[in-house]
Amino acid sequence: MPPVKKLLDQVREKIRFKHYSLSTENTYISWIKQFITFNDERHPLEMGAAEVERFLTHLAARRHVSTSTQNQALSAILFLYREVLAVDLPWVDNFERSREPRRLPVVLTILEVQKLLRETAIAPAPIGLIIHLLYGTGMRLMEAVRLRVKDVELMRREIVVRDGKGGKDRVTMLPESLLEAMRAQLVLRREWHDEDVCLGKANVWLPDALAAKYPGAAKEWGWQYVFAAKKYSVDPLSQIERRHHVEEKQVQRYVKKAALAAGIAKPVSPHTLRHSFATHLLQAGYDIRTVQELLGHSDVATTMIYTYVLNKSGKAVVSPLDHL
Repeated sequence: MPPVKKLLDQVREKIRFKHYSLSTENTYISWIKQFITFNDERHPLEMGAAEVERFLTHLAARRHVSTSTQNQALSAILFLYREVLAVDLPWVDNFERSREPRRLPVVLTILEVQKLLRETAIAPAPIGLIIHLLYGTGMRLMEAVRLRVKDVELMRREIVVRDGKGGKDRVTMLPESLLEAMRAQLVLRREWHDEDVCLGKANVWLPDALAAKYPGAAKEWGWQYVFAAKKYSVDPLSQIERRHHVEEKQVQRYVKKAALAAGIAKPVSPHTLRHSFATHLLQAGYDIRTVQELLGHSDVATTMIYTYVLNKSGKAVVSPLDHL
């Protein structure tokens, strides 16, 4: 049997060849390790549908993982067979993924958003600005922290979201109320960039294809992260020391702190602000297609979930108790 370590090296090479994120790489490697360990460290070529089904059943029945986590494990295993081992999987057609239960998103009221945003004064710069942007633009957390200087259009009051979910680009608004804060952030960021150039550490991370096509782009001002980390860090893949973007965990932590300080009982995360952005736009009378474009949804059916939050699904009835 080929050594497992060599197999995992092949998985890493394939993931990097396909330009998947480092977090996806770590997640897939972890699930593949667990799959092999669960099956007595047999090589995947010696296994098939029965072993995969047993592993996924174990995750659900013994470890009580969520449907999305179970499907994530399956995606990792399928990547291993299809992309790395190049094995035909006739059993996949009969293999049903677990279905996500349909749940309504958690949405804050406008008053709750106001309270939460006021509490972001506890967050260090630029975390507070990022949190305001999440609600003001509908961006996902990773889209916000990975925002590049060239994609902020101050004159047009626009932000271009590059390579969003599904690899799509889109345009969203830059709120008027955040213009001055964004200008100040860019001024500070330019000062840092000038220092980085002097120290020879201005090379920002770029996707491999772009880095190869435009070798000098990594040092250019336009490609720098708007929300860069204060300290340098070593890139785990290239081992180059440079300035990365703000950690998403920082934003998550301060959103939770602000929600707690504001006395909000609902479970609140950065993504809650995106849900609230969409719902409040529909509440204000904007049409669903416009909201769909701003969110970057491929299918309007995905955006329709917010109409249920608003009770605009044709089921807005008055309780008989209110007629007594």
